[in-house]
Amino acid sequence: MKKIYLAVCLLFAAGCSKELTEDPRGLVGGSAALSSVAGLESALTGAYGSLMVPWTSGFTSVSQIAMTMGGDDLTTHPGSNKEEFREFDRFNVSSLNSRMNPIWLGCYKTIQSTTNIINNYSQVKDGTTATINAIVGEASFLRALSYYWLTRLWGDVPIIPSENYSPDYLTLKKSPPADVYKLIEADLARAEEMVPNTKRDPGRPNKGSVKALLADVYLTEAGWPLKDQSKYALAAAKAKEVIDNKSTYNFDLYQDGFLKIFAGGTKEDVFTLFTRGQWSTYNSFYGLSTMPENEGGWSDFFSELNFFNDFPAGSRKDATFSTLFVVNGDTISWQKTTTRHPYYKKFTIQSGAKNVYMSNNPVIMIRYAHVLLIYAEAQARATGTPDDAAYAAVNAVRSRAGLSSLSIGLSGQDFATAVVQERAWEFAGEWNRWFDLVRLEQVEAANANKAPEDLQPAGPITKAKYWMPIPGADALVNPNL
Repeated sequence: MKKIYLAVCLLFAAGCSKELTEDPRGLVGGSAALSSVAGLESALTGAYGSLMVPWTSGFTSVSQIAMTMGGDDLTTHPGSNKEEFREFDRFNVSSLNSRMNPIWLGCYKTIQSTTNIINNYSQVKDGTTATINAIVGEASFLRALSYYWLTRLWGDVPIIPSENYSPDYLTLKKSPPADVYKLIEADLARAEEMVPNTKRDPGRPNKGSVKALLADVYLTEAGWPLKDQSKYALAAAKAKEVIDNKSTYNFDLYQDGFLKIFAGGTKEDVFTLFTRGQWSTYNSFYGLSTMPENEGGWSDFFSELNFFNDFPAGSRKDATFSTLFVVNGDTISWQKTTTRHPYYKKFTIQSGAKNVYMSNNPVIMIRYAHVLLIYAEAQARATGTPDDAAYAAVNAVRSRAGLSSLSIGLSGQDFATAVVQERAWEFAGEWNRWFDLVRLEQVEAANANKAPEDLQPAGPITKAKYWMPIPGADALVNPNL
């Protein structure tokens, strides 16, 4: 047990002191602990948990929002104590920026736990094949998700071959994205075979979740840096499998209020991390992070001005942004706040007091709207001409937003461009926009004409700025990083 956690902390040093002092009871370490279904389940629980340790590892802090501020939908306070946030928005990220650590550490801790399951499940003698397959399938899905986030944010990253410690890991070299994506595809192929159609519990994937993630992976592989345009057809086909079987997977667009999506538990959830609202696992980017100082908030993140001004008017815009605030009994507009920006309403608490720094709000990683827009864009790019199903997919999202349908007869390029813009509106602030700009090599253009009141890039934006520096503590341990 101690060796495994020590290896993880030496390789991925940020935040490791807590792991070394945890009470080891109930934790699973190494292949010897995986002799039963109970052992597999315990290791899998640890893998999920590593994605939800507030401010330490995973996706329950503001880290993934901070790290995607290079998009044109997010910005931060020009002063205050937000220097680490500003580094991402201005493309001058230091390797010592602590906002990177939760994603880096959380993903690699999950990779350690899931690799343990994938490499050793065959030695389990009890339990049914269906149960064991479901566990291994979920582990494969989580490992793929973790590597997917790592390579999109850092590019070349280490691939960890074993759950067991080896001194060689302290000099492990980084692998290029092409190799990382091969592993991601292999993991998702295994998951697609093993994960059942029905989620074992909320917050777990079903077969449709796996197909949706694989469709997104294919869409990304078609763009920068791999530029394998044959993947567009694969992305469209895999997304279409989810759409055609949405009743089997219990997916659909949620129609009873846009904001309710972000409270979780709707049919829109394709894959969602459900927190429990207690110190060991809660969401800390809802509430104070997305409120202005005028209301006692922290102003960690809010919308860029051009993005807000260009956003199509209607019910979705009203639900996406907070534009009026109550201060000492008076209502003020966003122009009167200290930052003079609109804020994100979707990340405020949907019931009860919103001026909190911890909540049980979930982290919605993949929505059904993603699947529809992946299909629409990929189908148009793969064939050059959008088909009726592609129009139906994007127009379903637009209809819910109160917008008119896209006109029939658009060229494949014009249609795809419109869908990418629709993705920007639909997933505003949800860290999706940055990844779209990167894969389409549009980061420079999106940052070229910012409003004067927004933060400006610190210097010229090059492809080298698309990826983050390896966290400095780990780079010191391993010179090959």
